[in-house]
Amino acid sequence: MPTVTSRQNPIVARYRAAARGDDPSLMLLDGVHLLADALAAGVVLHDVAIAAGAEARDDVHALRQTLERGGIPFVTASAAVMDALSPVRSASPVVALAARPPVVASRVYGALGPHGAGRGVTSALVVIAAAIQDPGNLGAIVRVAEASGAAGLVVAGASADPFGWKALRGSMGSALRLPIAIARDLTSAVTDARGHGCRIVATVPRGGQPLFAHRFAAASAILIGGEGPGLAREVVDAADDRVTIPMQSPVESLNAAVTAAVVLFEAHRQRVHDTDHHSAAAKP
Repeated sequence: MPTVTSRQNPIVARYRAAARGDDPSLMLLDGVHLLADALAAGVVLHDVAIAAGAEARDDVHALRQTLERGGIPFVTASAAVMDALSPVRSASPVVALAARPPVVASRVYGALGPHGAGRGVTSALVVIAAAIQDPGNLGAIVRVAEASGAAGLVVAGASADPFGWKALRGSMGSALRLPIAIARDLTSAVTDARGHGCRIVATVPRGGQPLFAHRFAAASAILIGGEGPGLAREVVDAADDRVTIPMQSPVESLNAAVTAAVVLFEAHRQRVHDTDHHSAAAKP
């Protein structure tokens, strides 16, 4: 197979456009791990580039074999071209263009998270990320949502693109598996969550119920506000519940992704405990 050696090759323009988010139907996958996750998730790959000589690595060699077995076209590229194709500072040995997963609310509310499906939890836990502008933070929230067994995530308002390359790297593949929807603003996201029977739980830095006293048994949509301003006052006031993570002074707030992790894993802990307790109580 010939190696692409010119940065003027049309393939470079396609990858750069995808990295900028110019085509809303495409996403750029950077790195062997992310491509392997995409293949496992059934994501449609349109274009794959492998660095010339990278097959000396076992993981790249295995990935190439998978592509060949699946009839997925790919090219090899020189180091200079890979530098142009990959948006990261140190170019990855593999990059690809792929079709974005569907981003409709029915996917978020129509299925339980992997833990819930396996352990009998019947009330959905959904995350609504509001105005999370840092793509790395948003990707980390997606990863936390999947890891804690959330049914899905809604990205609302002026948030980063959950399928932009930085957010995808931050999610470490979770965005390819977890149902994700995009809402034009937080108000419409909250209205939709209520329409699906969720209680609205706003996370606030102070003044809410202590997190570990709140019960997450009911179907809930947990609102995580963006860096800096957090959630708008009118949204907080209209929420069914407000929870605050207890913190030692003088710390007043946490990073959005850290907040999501603490809240979601407390909800996860409660649900596992309640499910195990009910299962034990039901035994003769």
